[in-house]
Amino acid sequence: MERTGVALDVGFLAEMSKELEASLNTLVRDIHALAGEQFNVNSTQQLGKILFEKIKLRTVRKTKTGFSTDVGVLEELQHEHPIIDKLLEYRQLQKLQSTYVDALPTLINPRTGRVHTSFNQTIALTGRLSSSDPNLQNIPIRTELGRSIRKAFVAGERGWRILSADYSQIELRVMAHVSADEGLRDAFLNGEDIHATTAAKVFGVKPADVTQDMRRKAKEVNFGIMYGIGPFGLATRLDISQAEAKEIISTYFARFPKVSQYISDTIAKAKSEGYVSTLLGRRRYLPDINSRNRNVSGNAERQAINMPIQGSAADMIKIAMVKIHGRLRDKGMGARMLMQVHDELVFEVAGTEEKKTRELVASEMKSALPLTVPVEVEVGVGRNWFEAH
Repeated sequence: MERTGVALDVGFLAEMSKELEASLNTLVRDIHALAGEQFNVNSTQQLGKILFEKIKLRTVRKTKTGFSTDVGVLEELQHEHPIIDKLLEYRQLQKLQSTYVDALPTLINPRTGRVHTSFNQTIALTGRLSSSDPNLQNIPIRTELGRSIRKAFVAGERGWRILSADYSQIELRVMAHVSADEGLRDAFLNGEDIHATTAAKVFGVKPADVTQDMRRKAKEVNFGIMYGIGPFGLATRLDISQAEAKEIISTYFARFPKVSQYISDTIAKAKSEGYVSTLLGRRRYLPDINSRNRNVSGNAERQAINMPIQGSAADMIKIAMVKIHGRLRDKGMGARMLMQVHDELVFEVAGTEEKKTRELVASEMKSALPLTVPVEVEVGVGRNWFEAH
């Protein structure tokens, strides 16, 4: 993957940069209008004076040189003045422009005409691959604009396409396997919408009566539980009271008792043995698990809960990668693996081999590490990464 690299549509990025520039200029005019004067939006000191001395917003945090105006501070003040929303949007667009849209074309190797990232085997403590120089696993996906950066990632040959294959909810499926919880397992075996099923159980309603809001809350709980989330964390994520969050978590554990059992067993094992391991035996040592400091040991407990889940999913995709690479070579197929982004593999493939490649990739990903629940893989093909995903 490192040697192959990935092709970029430089023209698209140049056009996107112009559009971002225009949006940034409009935002600066809006910010100046709301501030009632012109100032340098990028100057922390000038911005601090406007927000905390002129508009008189409450001070969240001070630094040695004055008021802190970092993203955390702005997010805390979000609903207190319309200028904050504009500033947050400005920061977000500026980061997209400088980190990705303007930076990626400068990283193209003049000899190959492609961008070559480095994949690191031993940096992420759960066993996931990480990517650096540039980090291609960090291309933003939370906003429409961030996602559209993926349109710049294209197949490097005429008539070729980008193929993306993504494990569907793999960590929840691993959790269903390792905890052997009947509720979770049955939902996957019956092909149900796992978040809607969870919502029905947690909120005590029929599956047909689950609202979008209930499903959203259940989704946060499903993913949060695997990261050892507590009432405070869930309350923050869902913007609800801690009492309500505590109630949701305890109902969740009552409905999925073996998930609760998995968590307490895993923490107990980590405390006695000093490590946790994935389904295939990759270990993570947790020297702080028996710390007397509750914050420190609590953090180690959350790592203990998550590592066997995330680490097993990482082992699974690596096995799939090795097998896919071997089978493509043995069959004399031309498809090239370009990137691994956590639970997703990205390839470029000749139009004539699209169907064969799609079937081969999906089959190897599904069978890489057999679980007691079905493993689903979503495969898409398009002119670029955005279309394929």
